[in-house]
Amino acid sequence: MQQNARTPRRVEFVLDLICVHSYIALTRFSRAVKRYRDSGGEAEVVFRPYQLAPETPPTGRPLFEVHKESFGEEKARAIAQDTGFGAQDGLSLNFERAVYTNTFEAHLLLADAAGQGLGEAMAERLFRAYLTDGLNIGDPSTLARLADEIGVVRSEDGATALRAELDSVRRLGVDSVPLVLFDGGPALSGAQPEAVYLHALDTPPAPPVEG
Repeated sequence: MQQNARTPRRVEFVLDLICVHSYIALTRFSRAVKRYRDSGGEAEVVFRPYQLAPETPPTGRPLFEVHKESFGEEKARAIAQDTGFGAQDGLSLNFERAVYTNTFEAHLLLADAAGQGLGEAMAERLFRAYLTDGLNIGDPSTLARLADEIGVVRSEDGATALRAELDSVRRLGVDSVPLVLFDGGPALSGAQPEAVYLHALDTPPAPPVEG
């Protein structure tokens, strides 16, 4: 067990920052990674971008209105008033305040943060800004404040690389998130239990197939 726990792992976490299931998955995965690292393991977490609604303008719109169009008003109101979803994971989610928005600029900020070793903290803060604080994470001034809060220095470029990365993820056939890819191991879709993520981290990568 200790030998497995010290096996360096590389994990690709495919997510969109307006996806509540990605937030729950990240919360559980982050706890598993902490336990893995605390036991002597090394884990590199690489965030890969996906956009659920790339056509949505950065000005945003109430999430309630999006749910109303998709599910009808009664269901939308039930979702907006649900204060228990995410509670078992220690999350306080406020669907009534959430602003559904374009996440391109938020993914750019996450990429900047990842390049400075702050990706995990930035991803959590962006999710919390959207799903708890009711902030528009497509708004440049909001993103600037969040970057300052985490200590991320914004770059002037990166848009071309991000578009290429979004295309690369689409070419993999990804059509839903979250998706967590372990090097030489499983691809876990949806928000899995913390124990499942920890087991995947603890399991050494399969050797490459020869021939």
